[in-house]
Amino acid sequence: MNFVLIPGAWHGGWSWHPVGHRLRAAGHNALALTLPGLSMGDDPSELRLTDAVEHIVAEVERRDLRDVVLVGHSFAGIPITAAAHRLAGRLAGIRYFSAFIPRRGESMTDAMGPEMGAYLRGAIGASPQRTIEVDFASFGAQLMQGEPGALQRLVYDQLVPQPGAYMLDAIDVDGVETLGVPIAYVLAEHDLALAAPGVELAARVGVEPIMVPGTHEALLTHPDEVAKALLNAAG
Repeated sequence: MNFVLIPGAWHGGWSWHPVGHRLRAAGHNALALTLPGLSMGDDPSELRLTDAVEHIVAEVERRDLRDVVLVGHSFAGIPITAAAHRLAGRLAGIRYFSAFIPRRGESMTDAMGPEMGAYLRGAIGASPQRTIEVDFASFGAQLMQGEPGALQRLVYDQLVPQPGAYMLDAIDVDGVETLGVPIAYVLAEHDLALAAPGVELAARVGVEPIMVPGTHEALLTHPDEVAKALLNAAG
C-alpha cells in the first residue's frame, strides 16, 4: 500500500518521518507531504484551503499512486476529507490520527468555539502574511504536555506559521463514510489539543478510536505504536 501522510497545523512532512520509516520497514511505501505555505520561506499570504486539497490530489495523481491510504494528523483531517472524494478510485483506506473530522461547512476556526474562533480570526486578520502562530508555552502545555522541555523545544523550533485561510475556510463535501472505503481513527490517549473529544470525532465517521500512548505529538514520541495502529487498521 501507499501511505500518504499529511501533517497538521504548523508542521511539515518531517513530522511523519519516524512513522513513515516504520511503514517502509513493514514493506509499504510512505509519502510524507508538506502542504503549501508550510516550508520555511514560503509565502502563505494568498493560500486558501483549496490549495492544500489540490496539493494532495496533485501529488497522488502525479505519482500515479494506487492502493492509497490517506492519513491526516490534526488539522489535516479537513483537507484529507476533501481530497478523499477526488481520489476515491485510488483509495485503499482513510486514517485519521488525532485529527479533526469536519462537518460540511465547518471550518477549523468554527470548530474551536466562539471565543477561540474570534481570537483566531483577529490574529489572522492582524498578521501581515495572514498566518496564525502558536507560542511555545501553549505548544508545550497542550500539544506535548509532560514531555521533556528540550524535546518540546526541538519540535517547536521546526514549526512555521500556519496559513490563516487553512483555518478559516470550510469544505463542502459529504463525510468519507459515503465513499465505501475502510476508515480508522487512531487517537493518542493523552491528547489535549482536539477541538472535540476524540471518541466523538471518530463517531462522525462511524468508528471507535484505536488508542495509542502519548500526546498530540505521539507521531514523533511514539512512532512504533502509531505505525502499528495504522498498519493494523489497514489490514
